[in-house]
Amino acid sequence: MRRYILFFLGALSISFGALAAQKIKYIILMENGIQAGFQTIEKRKPNTVVTSFDFKENGRGPTYQEVYQLDDLGGFKSFQIKGTSEMGSKVEEHFQIKNGIASWHSSAESASKPFSKGQVYIPMDSSWGLNALLIEALKKRRSATLPLLPSGQLKMQSIARTSLKKGHRQLHIELLMQTGLGLSPQFFWATTGAKAHLFAVILPGYSLMIEEGWQDYLTELNQKQNDAEKKILQLRAQTLQKNIEGIVLIKNARIFQSDTATVSEPSNIYFNKDYILGIYPKEQLPLQAGFEIDAKNRLLMPGLFDMHTHINRWSALYSMTSGVTSIRDMGNSNRELQEMITEVNAGEIISPRIIAAGFIEGKSEYSSYDGILIETLDQAKRAIDWYKSNGYRHIKIYNSFPKEIVQETTAYAHTLGLTVGGHVPAFMTAKEAVEMGFNEINHINQLLLTFLVTPQTDTRTLDRFYLPAQKIADLDFESKEVKDFIDLLKTNKVVVDPTLTAFEFIQQQDGEMSKAYESIAPHMPPDVERSFKVGSMLIPDEATAQTYKKSYLKMIEFTGLLYRSGVPIVAGTDALPGFSLHSELALYVQAGLTPSEALKVASFDAAKIAGVERELGVIKSGKLSDMILIDGDPTLNIEDIRKVDLVITKGKYIFPNDLNEHIGIKPFVAQPTLIKKLPAQALNTGLN
Repeated sequence: MRRYILFFLGALSISFGALAAQKIKYIILMENGIQAGFQTIEKRKPNTVVTSFDFKENGRGPTYQEVYQLDDLGGFKSFQIKGTSEMGSKVEEHFQIKNGIASWHSSAESASKPFSKGQVYIPMDSSWGLNALLIEALKKRRSATLPLLPSGQLKMQSIARTSLKKGHRQLHIELLMQTGLGLSPQFFWATTGAKAHLFAVILPGYSLMIEEGWQDYLTELNQKQNDAEKKILQLRAQTLQKNIEGIVLIKNARIFQSDTATVSEPSNIYFNKDYILGIYPKEQLPLQAGFEIDAKNRLLMPGLFDMHTHINRWSALYSMTSGVTSIRDMGNSNRELQEMITEVNAGEIISPRIIAAGFIEGKSEYSSYDGILIETLDQAKRAIDWYKSNGYRHIKIYNSFPKEIVQETTAYAHTLGLTVGGHVPAFMTAKEAVEMGFNEINHINQLLLTFLVTPQTDTRTLDRFYLPAQKIADLDFESKEVKDFIDLLKTNKVVVDPTLTAFEFIQQQDGEMSKAYESIAPHMPPDVERSFKVGSMLIPDEATAQTYKKSYLKMIEFTGLLYRSGVPIVAGTDALPGFSLHSELALYVQAGLTPSEALKVASFDAAKIAGVERELGVIKSGKLSDMILIDGDPTLNIEDIRKVDLVITKGKYIFPNDLNEHIGIKPFVAQPTLIKKLPAQALNTGLN
C-alpha cells in the first residue's frame, strides 16, 4: 500500500492501540459513499497482530496480508507481508531480529542493522495497519517520538477531540497528526483511553475509512479534520511566504524569453505584487524601487506550468518549491477543489494558481470517483453546464465514459467554448476519439494503445498498462498507420499530454533506483528515497524486463517524434508534484527537444493551451508577476531547473530553501538570494 499511496495520497497512516476487541473491521469508502475496500486488524494472541487489506478504485489497487510479532515496547520482533501491488506485481517482504541484528529482505531491498529495543521497522510495502502499530508503540513508550528502522523518527501530537454517540455507546476520539514519514503530515482518528484504537482515517476529497457501523459520522469528522488541517496550513502560509511591498527591482538578470525560447542579455526588471512594470537594459534604472534583488546574471524565467496534476492542500507546496506557479488540475473532488481555489485566492495556503479541468466519468465497476459520474447524454450536458458556470476551461473524459455519447458530448462542450480531452474511453481508439472531437489526449499509453487494441479490448483494466509495456517495443514508427495517425493529430491540432515521468513505472524493477528521481533522491527524507526503489509492474523474468525497458524508451522517442512533427505537447506529470515536472522536462530533452524548447513547452506553450496567455507564460511588461530565479542555466543543462532559488507569484515571495527545509528536503541552492531594502536616498536614481 505504501508504494500506492506515497505519490498519489501522501503516505496515509492509521492507528491501532490497545484493542477494544480481538478483531476490528473497517470499511473504505470513496467520497461519494461507494465502498472501495476494507481493512481488518486482529490480535490473535499476545503480541501477534494480523491484518488484511484490500482496496480497488479505477480498476486497480493493492491487496495485502500481514503478520506482526511485537516486543513489549511495541517494536517489531518479526514482520511479513504477502500480496499484490496496485499494478499487480508480487509483494513479499520479511523482517526479523536475531542476536541484536535487525535484517529485512524484499524484492526491492535486503539489508541489516544493529537493533535497539523499541525501534519499529518501516517496510517497503504495508497496509495502514503498520501505522496503527506505530501508535501503539508511542503509547507504550509514553513518548511523542519513536525511532524508526532503517532510519528516521516518527512524531505525533493530538490536534482535536470530539465525542460520538450510537445508542447507549459513547466514544471519545481524537485527531492525531504524525510527521516523519513522507513529505506531509498524516492524520487519523483514534479512540482515547486505555483501550484506544483506530477509529477513522479521512483523506479529504478522496477516501474515508471508518470502523464499521459508524459511517453516519464521516461528514462531521471530515469537517472537523478539514478545519484542523486548515489552521496548520494557514500558519505555514503566514511563515513560509512573504508579501511583496511596493516596487521591486531585479537587476542583472538574464531573461528566458519563453515565446522564442531564447535568453536575453542581462536586464533590469521592475515589478510589484501584481504586474511586471517594465524591462530595461542593465545600464538603465528609470523607476523608483523600494527593494532590490541582484540576480548576478542568473536566469529569470516565467513560472512553470504543470498541465496534469491532481492537487491537494499539502502537495501544492511541492509544486511551489519547484517553481511551478500554475497547475491544471485534471480530476478532483469538485467540492474540495472549489474550497482550495477560494483558499488560494485568499492567500490562506501555499499553492500555485489553479486552472480547473472538469472530470466526467461513466458509471461502471471500474469507475474513478473524481468529478461527476454520468450514465446518459443529458447527465453529461448538465455536468458540462456546471463546470462552465464554475469557471472550468476544459472537460476531461475518463475510461468508463459511454463511447456512444462521446461525439455529442464533445460537440456540446465546444458550443460553450470548452475544450475536451482525457483518457480514451474503453472500446475506442485515440484515432476515434480525435475524429469525435477530442482536443487533447492524456498519457502516452492512451495514445499508443490506438495501435494495440481490438474492439474487444477493455482498457479500463490493467491492460492499458501491460499492453503498451509488452508491445510498443516492436511498433514501427515509420509505418503508414503511425504516420497517418500523427498527421491526424497535427491536422486537428490535438494536444498530447505524455506524462512520461508517471509511466516510468512500467519498466522499473524492484531494487532499481527510479531514473526519474535519481538526481533528487539524495535530497529526500530516507523513507521517500527508499520508495524510489520500489517497482509496480509484474515483471517475471529478465526478457520481460528488457522488453518493458525498450517499450518505455520508445514512448520517449514517440514524444520527440510528435513534437518534431508539429503536434503540440504539454508538460504534465500525474506523479510526485513539482519535482516530477523537472523530470518530465528532462525526458523531453532525452526525446530530442533542446532544453530551451522543453522550457518553452512548460511556460509559454502551456499558458497558450490553458487559455491564460494574456496574463501568464512570458516575462513582459503588463503580465502578471509570476517569475522564478534559477541558480544555474537550464537552457544549457536541463537538470539546473531543479535549482529554484526564488519564486514570485500572487503578490508573494517564496523561498524554496525554506520550504524544503520545512518538509525535510535538503536544499538544492547553496547560497539563496537576498532581498535588499533600498535606502530612501536611493529611490530617485533615474537613468544610470
